[in-house]
Amino acid sequence: MQLRSGLFITLEGGEGVGKTTQQALLAGRLQKEGYTCLCTREPGGTVLGQKLRALLLHGDPIEPLAELLLYAADRAEHVQTRIHPALAAGQVVVCDRFTDSTLAYQGYGRGLDLNLIRQVNQLATGNLQPHLTLWLDLPPQLGLKRACSRTTSPAGPASLPGDRMEQAHLSFHQRLYQGFQELAAAEPQRIVRIDAQGSPQEVAERIWAVVKSRLAQG
Repeated sequence: MQLRSGLFITLEGGEGVGKTTQQALLAGRLQKEGYTCLCTREPGGTVLGQKLRALLLHGDPIEPLAELLLYAADRAEHVQTRIHPALAAGQVVVCDRFTDSTLAYQGYGRGLDLNLIRQVNQLATGNLQPHLTLWLDLPPQLGLKRACSRTTSPAGPASLPGDRMEQAHLSFHQRLYQGFQELAAAEPQRIVRIDAQGSPQEVAERIWAVVKSRLAQG
């Protein structure tokens, strides 16, 4: 099933909230309902983005302004080469992180000027905005506990250390959590809070109820 102008959905939230899991569950549900779906992420949704992701998340410390501009470079390539073509083809794009993460992490977290970040975001996206943003709301302490268990479990990718964001001080994560709260309050029509506590299936049902409603609106 193709939509006339596509639907752009983003998943946002702090560390360990379950975005990757929920992206996969949502994509599976959309495909089951007959929609063509593109799952992507930032940073890392393109070949260039994968290289930038390694620098941003696993490289040496980066100055906040340089970090912001690297995220913007990733986003500009991503929007032009993947997101716009998929939307033009009538697909549902489900993206793990987008501009709201930059405002939360580099603005509230790192302390960069929010107006500067908005200008950089507009330049990188050509003013593209998600039609729907799902903010997975989980207190930072719980999210970090999940992230820690994910990276230390002997069963999975776990032997990998947490990335630079996960390793940041709790106060950093508390600031970006406040950022997501304020962003959601400022744009309630676009940003919908999803309670991220509970089983993955329970959270997925909360997400689907919102997405199904938006799809019904055309």
